[in-house]
Amino acid sequence: MAVDQISPLPASVVTERRFRVMGSDAHIVIVGGDPTLAAEAEGRLRDLEARWSRFIDTSEVSRINRYAGQPVAVSADTALLIRRSMEAWRFSAGAFDPTVLGAMLRAGYDRSFDQMGPNPAPGFSTLVVGSADVHLEGNEVCVPEGCGFDPGGIGKGLAADLVAEEVMAAGALGACVNVGGDLRVCGWGPDGPGWMVALEHPLVERPYGQLHLTDGAVATSTTLRRRWSSDAGPRHHLIDPQTGQPSTTDVALATTVARFAWVAEALAKAVILAGFAHPFDTLGGTGVEGLAVCESGELDTTEGLAAFLEHPLPARVCQD
Repeated sequence: MAVDQISPLPASVVTERRFRVMGSDAHIVIVGGDPTLAAEAEGRLRDLEARWSRFIDTSEVSRINRYAGQPVAVSADTALLIRRSMEAWRFSAGAFDPTVLGAMLRAGYDRSFDQMGPNPAPGFSTLVVGSADVHLEGNEVCVPEGCGFDPGGIGKGLAADLVAEEVMAAGALGACVNVGGDLRVCGWGPDGPGWMVALEHPLVERPYGQLHLTDGAVATSTTLRRRWSSDAGPRHHLIDPQTGQPSTTDVALATTVARFAWVAEALAKAVILAGFAHPFDTLGGTGVEGLAVCESGELDTTEGLAAFLEHPLPARVCQD
């Protein structure tokens, strides 16, 4: 997912940074405000990674898992991550489950994806799901014994929300924070009110559409990235909480548009798991719009997505 940046404004007004964080490519674009805001936003994302990554032994998420069954004091940021994760578990009807860590480990995703290689060995874990028993009171969280917490993509979405809002509060006229395809925009874009967001597919060279947002979020989830091979066949990172296995859905990619990136992220996964026959059932009543692309490239959208589109989308994104 990309943001167009053709700008009539003076170059000094728009600052941007590209870097790796949270195992993903990140892109920050800031319009107006102090020129140091982009660097500060990058630092903030790295700080959140240090708190939230399950691959960092000293992170608060790692400490929560290490002391499962006991209350653990965490920062306000991490308490918010837990709270949002549990909200997403409820409104996604369990399609997003932050306690699938055991299933991720058994599938072989036991290290940063950048370090996995193409054929990682299956992992071993006795951890089970247990979102219903995660307890948060103030800044103390208790994950049930025998369970593991993994924020996954919702951490990237929430991080994008937090940083974009903080940049605006610091005096920027506009901000776009994109963390691995979980994207939050606010205010003015580089070429005027709002932002143009390109819709991309991993198997297609060029964007197949564009969205226009002023203050909102877009998230894309797909089974076509973060894939690896195993003796059991191709695997990917999107776990179906109902089976504990990488999903076998016929939806290859889903994109959702919401007020917040953490909401869009959780519901993009729900669209994938729902399957192409009824992909948007979970979106009903949420005010979130979306699109789904099946394995053969056929595309379907919610009716309300048209309000964000610059041009109608094709019936098919790519050939199977």
